[in-house]
Order: sequence, then C-alpha cells, then structure tokens
Amino acid sequence: MFEFNIQPFLFPVTKASMVIIFLHVFTFTNAQQQVIPLYKGTSPGSENWNWTEGETYKNPLNIKIVYNVTQPTLIAYLPNPAIANGSAVIICLGGGFHVLLIDSIGTKLATELTKRGIAVFILKYRLAQSFTDDPWKEVTNLMKDSLKFIQKIAPVVKLAGDDLNVSFSYILQHADEFKVDRKRIGVMGLSAGGALAANLAYNYTPETRPAFVAALYTRTSSVKRTSIPQDAPPLFIAAAMDDSTTSISNSVSLYNDWMNSNHSAELHLYTKGGHGLRGFPAESWIIRFEEWLDVLGFLKPKY
Repeated sequence: MFEFNIQPFLFPVTKASMVIIFLHVFTFTNAQQQVIPLYKGTSPGSENWNWTEGETYKNPLNIKIVYNVTQPTLIAYLPNPAIANGSAVIICLGGGFHVLLIDSIGTKLATELTKRGIAVFILKYRLAQSFTDDPWKEVTNLMKDSLKFIQKIAPVVKLAGDDLNVSFSYILQHADEFKVDRKRIGVMGLSAGGALAANLAYNYTPETRPAFVAALYTRTSSVKRTSIPQDAPPLFIAAAMDDSTTSISNSVSLYNDWMNSNHSAELHLYTKGGHGLRGFPAESWIIRFEEWLDVLGFLKPKY
C-alpha cells in the first residue's frame, strides 16, 4: 500500500538539534495507541456472533490484517500536547468489510497526522464473517460476484455505520479529556471505509455532523445518497484513474453532488496509483489533504 516517503533533514548534532530530536521522539511516543471498547458487553445487533477475531499475514501485501471483528474499538493516537490544535479525525480503513489493514495504513496515517497536531481515532468496526484463515482470498473471490458480495455485506455495513456513529458520540463526550474541539471532529474513509464516511456525510444527525469528510478511492454502492443537507461538511476526495477495483466515477459522482448543491468540495484524480493511491505522485494525497485542512483552518491552534 502507499508509503509516506518523508526524507529526514540532515543537520549537525548541536544542542539545539538535540532538542528538536527530543521533541520529535516525544511526539511519536505520546502518539502511541490507546484502545477504547465502543460497547459494554456484546455489541448491539450482533449478539449472536460467536466467531473469534483473528489476525493473519496471508495477503499479497504480506502485512498484518485483522478479520472477524465482533467487538469494535477505537484506537486513539493523541498528539504531543505542545502541538495539539484541537482537531480530530476518525479513520475508517478499507478491506471490503471483511478485513482491516490497521497495522499498516492505519499506523502510517496516525503517525503522519499526529505530527500535524491532529488527534487520530482509528475505528476497528465490525466485519462480515470469514470462514477460513485466509479472509483476503475469501473476499477477493466473493467480489467477483458483485450481487453476492453486496448481499453479504449489507447487514454489516449497517452495523459498521452504527459503530461510526457511536465513535463520534464517544469522542464528543470525552472531548475535554482528549483536548479536542467538539466543532473540529472530522471523518476519513478509505475504500470500504470511504463508504462509511460518505454515508455519514449524507445522513448525519445534528449530534453526529462531522466538521469535514475525506473519502479516498470510495465505492458508493452501499451509500444512502439522500439530498445534500444544507449544512453539509466540506468534502475531500481522491482516487486514481487506473483503479481496477473501484471506478473513479464513484468519486466524480460524490464531487458532483457537492458541487451541484453549492457545497465545498475538493477532488484529486491521479493518472496512476491504483486502489490505494500507491507510488508517486498519488501517495502525495496526504499532503494535499493536510493543505486542504490548513486552508479550512483545522490546523490552526485552538488550545
């Protein structure tokens, strides 16, 4: 998947540079994860799920993925208080609602965004049941029949959406604890997670309105596309034209919905990058996203 190729600055080791190194290390240490269960006891709607969450490296990327999630959690990465700006983002990762790439993409995103003072909350939402120890192969085969795939994930999409709403409410309730401004909580979704983020962008309540939404290489087939609310949040979209998994028409359609209703949106389409926006320049979407946040004022200090 994508990598953030951030080259280190080379400088002589002086007293001043040692302070910089210390601050960088402290920032990274302070951003380590805190796992927060979303529900007490069994998760509502999946009381009869009796399978066990698992981890595996069986996938073409040879990275750790989780599957069979029944007990959703938030994984919080908080920035160094010295640079925290009060903004926060809930990240919904992808994986066809069968797997989640938390320890690769999720960790990289958290590391990058906490450097910018943003509190990051990775949502490990409920997933469809996998019946083998090779969930990647299962979902890949299932997606060859789009009708069967949609039928299987439909109930899970609803539950995952509930998990996102509960996550939003939890962060609101604990905003002071996390040093987060309640008016600066956004949502980012990648691939399947992008469908969750986009669905919230269309169908939020007054209590769950995100301050901003980012939808990356998103498939909109499971999104309930209602009328755009009058106070719809600004929307950031990115995708690659050579994505063989999800057509860019999904991203273009989202953008058009926002533009046709006179709402703020920014769209980045890359010639190459595939599903995952890998390689240069597609992987620079994260820089464009940070610039977009800055323009909207979400990187300015609030505390």
